[in-house]
Amino acid sequence: MRAVDTRHAPMFWFPRDCPRGCSWAVSPTTADDRERFFVQGDASRVPVIEASWVARTQACRVYAYRLPAAGFRPHEVGGYWVSGEQVDAVEQVVIGDLIGRHAAAGIELRITPSIWPFWRRVMSSTVEFSGSRLRNAAVHPDELS
Repeated sequence: MRAVDTRHAPMFWFPRDCPRGCSWAVSPTTADDRERFFVQGDASRVPVIEASWVARTQACRVYAYRLPAAGFRPHEVGGYWVSGEQVDAVEQVVIGDLIGRHAAAGIELRITPSIWPFWRRVMSSTVEFSGSRLRNAAVHPDELS
């Protein structure tokens, strides 16, 4: 069984198949990259989705399950936890209004026509980043003829 901590939970406030990326500053992040990625506000992390996913994100309801901490150990990827045993949920939480949820949490959500320009920039930067379901993104501009 796998779980995620509350700091990483916002990466899952999207429809399951929604392509998304997220960037956040870390101590080695340069001043130039802080300016480049976070100048628009004081966000500590910025998730990015494509405009074609906005309606699905607005209509989506996500189900989160609170799990007891006992029996979980840290995964090699920070923020994730694993258990070799089946664990029963303590509570089911329905999360609706996913865009509003980001706003209420003070998370700047960016919406862009294509995730690929962001992804190219973030991969060659000093910020930390994560991507999910990128195979579902719009056609990569390099693939257009």
